Amino acid sequence: MRKFSFVLCLSLFSFLSCDDGDIITAEFDFDSTYETCGDLVFYNTKDDPYESLSLQITDPELTLEDLLEVEDDNTLVTTIDISSSNPFNYRSYDGDPSDYFCNDIPPSDVYITNDLESTSGEATITTILTEDDGDGIPADVEDENLDGDDDPSTNPTDTDGDGIPDYLDDDDDGDNIKTSSESPNYDEDEGDFVDSLDTDGDGIPDYLDPDDDGDGVLTRDEENKTQDQNPANDITFSSVGADYLNPDVATTVTATAYREHTIEQTYEITTVLTNIQLPNVSQDVFYLGTLDDDATSTERYVTPDF
Repeated sequence: MRKFSFVLCLSLFSFLSCDDGDIITAEFDFDSTYETCGDLVFYNTKDDPYESLSLQITDPELTLEDLLEVEDDNTLVTTIDISSSNPFNYRSYDGDPSDYFCNDIPPSDVYITNDLESTSGEATITTILTEDDGDGIPADVEDENLDGDDDPSTNPTDTDGDGIPDYLDDDDDGDNIKTSSESPNYDEDEGDFVDSLDTDGDGIPDYLDPDDDGDGVLTRDEENKTQDQNPANDITFSSVGADYLNPDVATTVTATAYREHTIEQTYEITTVLTNIQLPNVSQDVFYLGTLDDDATSTERYVTPDF
């Protein structure tokens, strides 16, 4: 929650003094997330009391997709001048304003009782992209940290040498079986692996072992039924299970490709307002919050060269 209290008088719009009956108190006490709609409107609403904060951006033209176009370092900082084209508004209502935004026609049963607008100041929108392989193992744990900087993205560990670092690789050992399907069993509470699956007992957990059953044939080369980059569905003896986990089946069908990899992407978009000027109110720094929108969670797909 962000809190900022101030006193207003109902005659502020005419810049006249107010008597005791004209004083109201408003408090910027909103959730720490905001939403977006249209070309680009950031807004946050509350229902006790009924209030909203909003920032409309029309100059320059900007879309949410623009804010997802991060630089090579996975960050993007966008600075917008608050103006008559890009106003910041604090409003109060006589009813629930949750449906007031993003509709061509605002609800007819909700009226604005106060509308304060700042047309000066600056909005700084910061986008940070975090990527992960979704295998249940924290990124820092998947890096040997040979450079000592505790950053898996620099000099990253790449167990299978496929060009995708382990912290982004949902198949760390390149055997065409997803890491998450090979029971690495990382316990976040313990901060360590607990009973990781090691089918052949060679001391290398399956998720890092290119030959899971120790029969001398690479797991990815045990597609005896269908060559579809999925050894899990190649079963000679149904009572035992997949051939890549059965040391008694050691037939080699040489793989020719890696399976497609999925990399999860999460964008954190935060907005900070500086030097906003509402009537009789100024605020040096105001944290609008973090954007809550489905577009900030997505995926990209990579198939490594074999």
